[in-house]
Amino acid sequence: MKFDLKGSIVALITPFHEDGSVNFEKLHELLEWHVANHTDGILVLGTTGESSTMTHEEDDAVVEFTLQTINKRIPVIVGSGSNCTQTAVEKSLKYEEMGADALLVISPYYNKANASGMIQHFLSVADAVHTPIIMYNIPGRTGCSISEEAVAVLSKHEHICGIKEASGNIAYATNIARYLNDDFRMYSGNDDMIVPLLSLGASGVISVLANVMPQETHDMVMAYLHHDVDTALRIQLDNLDLIHALFIEVNPIPVKEALNLMGKQVGGYRLPLCEMTEEHKEVLAAKMKEKALC
Repeated sequence: MKFDLKGSIVALITPFHEDGSVNFEKLHELLEWHVANHTDGILVLGTTGESSTMTHEEDDAVVEFTLQTINKRIPVIVGSGSNCTQTAVEKSLKYEEMGADALLVISPYYNKANASGMIQHFLSVADAVHTPIIMYNIPGRTGCSISEEAVAVLSKHEHICGIKEASGNIAYATNIARYLNDDFRMYSGNDDMIVPLLSLGASGVISVLANVMPQETHDMVMAYLHHDVDTALRIQLDNLDLIHALFIEVNPIPVKEALNLMGKQVGGYRLPLCEMTEEHKEVLAAKMKEKALC
């Protein structure tokens, strides 16, 4: 199944009110800001969106609101994964019915499935839906990786259209790049490795950086895809210090702090996430000021 999305896909934060409830007015502002700044796709309910501490009802409301607001102007990808295969199937079917353009399905965290279980997990979801699926490999979060052998098998399924590769392991990315084609794409899941993965044939990035620099992240990817490697590399290297600062504590704590520094007023976090240390806030603020973002 072809899912021809190239460019910068923002791994969107979920804005909260002071009482911790979802701030839909602010979500609307962020969505419109991304469209205006040429973000190529929106991901909701990802790691950056704090879906792990949101209720199913809140998840559904965020998806419905995002789909209605975007109204097919750019693709909307919805995180529908779970460590429980049946739950992932149910969520994927629900978001397919709601109109998601694609689904992001994470490897089954905590369970640490063996190779066979990993393959069956993704096949169960892919067999149940008709919406394109992007697998999500982030072993630093899940405790397990989607093996190269599993990618070789799963990349052939007609509903599995790609992989978000966030291991930070360039050797792994190189190995799975052998399976890329028009029907199976790779997206960088690490903002400090966008250009390296593009050089391996990736189609873009699912980005935390795009939350604060949407136009620049789009420009970086598009420059590379239009064969202007020098410009893409310059943008990548020029923003490395800010990228590192955005991960000075666990994501999405720094990026929400960064948006608040920009005056976006996206609110705080839900436990167990909490405020950054003052030392880290100072580092982040300094890097934001260097980029004239605050």
